[in-house]
Amino acid sequence: MNTQSRISKSRLAEQFRAFIDPNYVITDDETMKPYECDGMSMYCEMPLLVVLPETVEQVQRVMRICNENAVPVVARGAGTGLSAGAMPNKEGVVLSLAKFNRILNIDPIGRTARLQPGVRNLAISEEAAQYGLYYGPDPSSQIASTIGGNVAENSGGVHCLKYGLTANNVLGVEMVLVNGDVIRLGGKHLDAEGYDLLGLMTGSEGLLGVVTEVTVRILQKPETARALLIGFPSSEQA
Repeated sequence: MNTQSRISKSRLAEQFRAFIDPNYVITDDETMKPYECDGMSMYCEMPLLVVLPETVEQVQRVMRICNENAVPVVARGAGTGLSAGAMPNKEGVVLSLAKFNRILNIDPIGRTARLQPGVRNLAISEEAAQYGLYYGPDPSSQIASTIGGNVAENSGGVHCLKYGLTANNVLGVEMVLVNGDVIRLGGKHLDAEGYDLLGLMTGSEGLLGVVTEVTVRILQKPETARALLIGFPSSEQA
């Protein structure tokens, strides 16, 4: 995609406001300031504008308009990342998934959870707790980070030695491509036939599409958890 915008900011905002609540098409610098970076605040850039859609259809229309007018799009979750993965393009649109914050289904028998990308990591465990289940990966920012951002960054954290990275716990995603088409990768099982496109998508930082739904596996809560202190012999004892 050509990174040179072919449409004015005002015209672009006008098109978005035709199908998104005008309050969620942000164009003034003061309101856009929080979107200039993610947790890696040493790298900042103000976007052309910010949109906060709340349906898949709205995301599709945003992507189609931007694709037709060669406008770059940066998808954003909670902005807790430390890799500048959500840093805007000054000629582009920040597409925030903050309004996609619903837990769609918890399946305690199949031990899966189907979620919108704006659901907080910790909220999955909080909802699954009623079934004695929880979501294993903890990127150390789980109180704020979202599952969509976890997928984009393939987040790890303190639990990854036991439960693996996000890629090891995501079963399927729904995503909107650059041309506005919707596709699904994976499903409600660990492995799918053919190429590992789900593995390719996980960790791609939104470069391949915008995730609008995630299915993850959830686990039985352990009976107990205990801290373990490991001592090492000193050089004199060795």
